[in-house]
Amino acid sequence: MVQGVNLFNFNIFEKKQNHHIAKITLYNQYINAVYKEALQVQKEEASTYGFLKGTAPLHYIESTYKPNILEHLKNLFFTHCIMNFLCQSLYINKVVLAGEPTLIDISLDPENDAEFVFGLWKITDKLDEKWKKINLRAPGRKNYKDIDRQVETFIKEEVKTEEFNSNTIVKGDWVGFDMQLVNSKQEPIIDGYKDNLWVKISNEEGDRELHELFLGKKVGDVFLTKNSFLQDYISNESNIKYAILVYIKAYVPHEHFSLDLFKNHFHLKSIKDIHSKFIEVFSFRNDLSQRRETIEATLKLLFKQYYIPLPQYLLERQKQIVLSAVHDNPDYHVYKSQRDFKDKIKLLAEKQLRETIIIDAIAYQEGISVNEKDILSYLNLMNRQRTREFIYFKIPSTRFNGQEVPLSSEILKQYCLREKTLNYIINYLTKKNR
Repeated sequence: MVQGVNLFNFNIFEKKQNHHIAKITLYNQYINAVYKEALQVQKEEASTYGFLKGTAPLHYIESTYKPNILEHLKNLFFTHCIMNFLCQSLYINKVVLAGEPTLIDISLDPENDAEFVFGLWKITDKLDEKWKKINLRAPGRKNYKDIDRQVETFIKEEVKTEEFNSNTIVKGDWVGFDMQLVNSKQEPIIDGYKDNLWVKISNEEGDRELHELFLGKKVGDVFLTKNSFLQDYISNESNIKYAILVYIKAYVPHEHFSLDLFKNHFHLKSIKDIHSKFIEVFSFRNDLSQRRETIEATLKLLFKQYYIPLPQYLLERQKQIVLSAVHDNPDYHVYKSQRDFKDKIKLLAEKQLRETIIIDAIAYQEGISVNEKDILSYLNLMNRQRTREFIYFKIPSTRFNGQEVPLSSEILKQYCLREKTLNYIINYLTKKNR
């Protein structure tokens, strides 16, 4: 939940069929407060001709740096506030989209309210409940005894790690935290607003600033920092450095895989249930796990029930996203040399768009929601290569230019909701067809 929603106003209206415009208004007093702080910080840091460092009058700083500061504020508010509020607003209003929102325009100056305008392809037609009548024949497991032994060994090894869980943040952990911009008196600059984020504490040497920020700390710690990791997150194209108050709210340890969170994620009750569920990612047929076979079979049946036309521009944009992901694969040139490469890219782009539309629509219609424990359970699965096989809707890469970047909790919730809904559908259909 975004803290400080009274700072914003959200409106959505139809431009033409399915094509909608969303406007987020950020009220002037908050723009002005950050603008004044940015001027003050710029004054303290800037080396200006004819003045000693830190002595230039504010009116001189404003006349010299105003255009740069306003561009900086557009980046800051977009990253630090607007995207979080947009995601939450779409979730609260149960808006089903094809693709992602597109930023169209930003209007911002210190004297007026700021407006952030987005283009949306909104799915207005409700899905009927045909999916509940689907006859799903879930694929069975391979009946090798060795698979059971592998699962038993995996569970025993993970249970042992509970003894060594120190509650102190180390490399490999996921950390959930709030960050709040404050002035020299440690008062909030944007009163009442905190940005809730998650970050993976990597093992990479290039993430030294991230390590300095969190390693050795614990949930409940609160501290003030000007660490460049968070400054770059706010705006990596400015030398304006803010004081930031950090509150560590939660963490998911890498050293310990939580069976309790695993049970929560899949609504399991017994050790036998846990064992059976793990079998799904240890049993493979034709290089596909039983879990993945079940998911693909479910989605294929859903696609047969619902045909959703897609605008060409969205399809082209999704194709570029798919190409970018494939390009990072070591076998990219092998794939590209195949005759049907472009056809496969198009089919995958269509599949990705349609499956998110259907899953989001079912999530809202069934009243499925995401809480803090759902997020912890999702990230718990991300901590092991084997258990990542359970996750179909994987979060975007958290590495950019070779370094970790924070992930908004509101964006993370979107992926958790889709994953939770997919599990809900599979459970409903498998129980119905037993």
